[in-house]
Order: sequence, then structure tokens, then C-alpha cells
Amino acid sequence: MKPFYCFFIILLLFSCVQNKKEKTQVVEDKYSSSSLSYPEEIHITNIKQLTFGGDNAEAYWSFDDSRLVFQAKNDLWGAKCDQMFITDTNNYNMHTSIPDLVSTGFGRTTCSYFLPGDSTILYASTHLSDSLCPPVPERREDGKYVWPIYDSFDIFISDLKGNIIHQLTDLDGYDAEATVSPKGDKIVFTSIRSGDLELYTCNLDGTNVKQITNELGYDGGAFFSNDGSKLIFRASRPKAKDEIEEYKSLLANGLVQPTNMELFICNVDGTDLRQITSLGGANWAPFFHPSDQKIIFSSNHKSKRGFPFNLFMIDVDGSNLKQITYDNMFDAFPVFSNDGQKIVFSSNRNNGGTRETNLFIADWKD
Repeated sequence: MKPFYCFFIILLLFSCVQNKKEKTQVVEDKYSSSSLSYPEEIHITNIKQLTFGGDNAEAYWSFDDSRLVFQAKNDLWGAKCDQMFITDTNNYNMHTSIPDLVSTGFGRTTCSYFLPGDSTILYASTHLSDSLCPPVPERREDGKYVWPIYDSFDIFISDLKGNIIHQLTDLDGYDAEATVSPKGDKIVFTSIRSGDLELYTCNLDGTNVKQITNELGYDGGAFFSNDGSKLIFRASRPKAKDEIEEYKSLLANGLVQPTNMELFICNVDGTDLRQITSLGGANWAPFFHPSDQKIIFSSNHKSKRGFPFNLFMIDVDGSNLKQITYDNMFDAFPVFSNDGQKIVFSSNRNNGGTRETNLFIADWKD
């Protein structure tokens, strides 16, 4: 009896080890590089999933590339609407752990970015107006998709513990979408202070504000080139009378329709402004390639129904358009690491058929 009992225990232990190995293999397969990418995606390799639920977007690298700051809406993290979180770039455990909250936890936030030294970040927030999440626009009867432009957004500087240490903007109306030059000397942001949504630059302390664009339309999502000399951004340009009337009417109600946008590039002072795409649809979330000679961006110009969005790359003169990702729903917010070796982006891939948008990191291969 005793030998049989020992044999049974050994068999049971072997079975447990085998089951654990099989379960581990299932998890590894689900989140492995091969299951997260498509054969055509030759420029992104060793892809890894960083977040596992909720809506996660706009992840930006610290200057030393060791951390990411990003916005997330996730009930399990206590974020009923977008809040800012920070994580190490090699943290692949966010399916079991919550990253550090670096915003106040109140209101709604957007567009965080590291400042030089990596001990502070900036981001826009509505928390001074109301500690609750601002209302989301109701679905329109005409079915058109709109974004809210909250007039309560202002831009703040915070330490990495969530303590506000400086308020950069305090004018009435929308101030948001701030990013920082890799040179560490300037900020670019979008503001409605002129009556329209234009780009502005300022020093890191908010002084020396200069208007960069001045044409009717929504200018936003701007980023500096790696050498700090140029800006890339997406913009709508209503031309026809009915387009202008609709744009102004929506804006008066704190809304924009981001379904017809193209990419523009200019010098950091606004000179030599050029449109570099004429693809139709929504072309947005542009970012400079490490060479500063190409732009990676998200676009649905190949879609007949609004989706999918995929990543594309184009030369700064508007030539040599090339598709980078091939997801069947949504890829956006591509951002290269400062050393140019990696890329982080948001995607609906591997979400089990839900609407969850997660962060992914990959090695970049030219």
C-alpha cells in the first residue's frame, strides 16, 4: 500500500507540474511576439503587450527611455476617465499589477509628456473645474463622430508622485495636447485662445508664448523633430461654405469632428508650412522617424467604413507612402524611443473581440 501511495503522489506531482507548464504555455502563446504581430509587419519585431484591459493610449518615453507615461481609462485601476500612469518600459506585469498614478485622480486628463531630467511630467487636466469626469458627448442623430474640446482643460507640471508643482496655462478655454522638444527647450500645445484651435510654443516654464498656426481648422497633436527644428501635426482645413459653418458650429459647442484630417509640417517658428498628405479620411498621430526624414502616423484612408486604422510611413516631402501595420481594427499613437531602437503604440489587437485598447512595445527595424 505504501509503495502505491508514493507512486500516486509522484504521479500527482508530475501531473500538476505538467498542467502548470501547459497553462504557462497558453499564457506565453497568448502574449508572445508571434501571436501579436502579422507577417506583413516587417518593421516591428519582438512585439510585447504592456497593458491588458481598459483604454490605454498616448504612451511617451522618458528622456532616458527607461519609463513610459500614458493615459488610461480603467475601472479596475480606479480611473473612470483618462488619468495618467507611469511604468518601466520592461514592465510586462500590468495584467496583475497597477502602475503608479501620476495625475491627481480627479477630472479628466490628456497628453502627458516627460520634461528634461525625467523627474517631472506635464499633462492637461480638467480637475480645477470639477473633480468628476466631464460629460461625454451624446451620440449624434446624424451619426457623425465628434471629439469634446473641454474648455476646462489647462496644462500642469507634476512630479512623479502626482503633486502639481506648476500651472502652465490659466486662460479661459481649451489648452491641451502639449509635447516637449527632444532638445529640452520648448513646449508645443494646442489652444483656442485666438478663437480657433491653433498651435503655440512656449518655454518650459510657460513664458514666451508664440502662435505658430493661424488658418481655420483644428491644428493639434503636434510633435517636434528630433533636432527640435520642425513640427509635425494633423489638421482639418474646412474650405467649402457648409464645411466652415459646420466646423464653427461644432466648435461653439465644444466639439470637433476628427474624421477629415491631413498632416502638415513646418519650421518650429511656423515658417515653411506644408501639407504632406492628401489621402482623405483621418490621418493623425504623426511622429518623426529617428532620421527626421520620415513621418509615421495612423490613418484610415484605405477603409470604406472608418476602420481599420493602421500605421503608415511617409517621407517629409509627401512621397514614398508605406504601410507599417496590418491590424483589422485600430493601431495608433506610434512613438519612437529617443534612441530610435524601439516603438510604442496603441492597438485593439489581441483584445478578445472587445473594444479594449492596449499598449504594445516592439523593436524597430528600418
